[in-house]
Amino acid sequence: MDRMTAAEAQQEWLDLVNDHDEVIGTVTREDAYARGLTIRVINAFLINRAGQLWIPRRTAHKRLFPGCLDMSVGGHVEHGETYEQAFRRETQEELNLNVDDLPWQQIARFGPRDGLSAFMHVYELRRDDPPTFNPDDFSSAEWLTPTELIQRIEQGDPAKGDLKRLVQLCYGVGHA
Repeated sequence: MDRMTAAEAQQEWLDLVNDHDEVIGTVTREDAYARGLTIRVINAFLINRAGQLWIPRRTAHKRLFPGCLDMSVGGHVEHGETYEQAFRRETQEELNLNVDDLPWQQIARFGPRDGLSAFMHVYELRRDDPPTFNPDDFSSAEWLTPTELIQRIEQGDPAKGDLKRLVQLCYGVGHA
């Protein structure tokens, strides 16, 4: 096997998947987006007892969707990683939360056929207190009901690509 260059080693490597979410190769994150290839991601919503979702706003320096509303947690499933491993890693990185300390469950599995950008597993974490989020990922956050969130997006508040569709599918709000 060839040795990786330093630049290749710093790349984020993802599993490339077919239409059945089966791994068929590896690809860099950059190449996957440039070529519109199918990859795996995780998303999660932090939900409180009042049924509100903790919705952060992405920092202005993000390459994709800067300054947009986002899922509570979101990220790529890296090469060789399971969906659950990615969920655990991303929750720790973005919200400084260990999922073992909270009630959580997987609530859905979706793919491109559902009108989404990738294959994804969706999780829900239960907590009433806002997390101490990573300031490199998010600039602010607020608790919103799914209906309030959809209304904000429909009124022009910029949001990450899959957010509206995902909330519609998971929480039965608006037209899915």
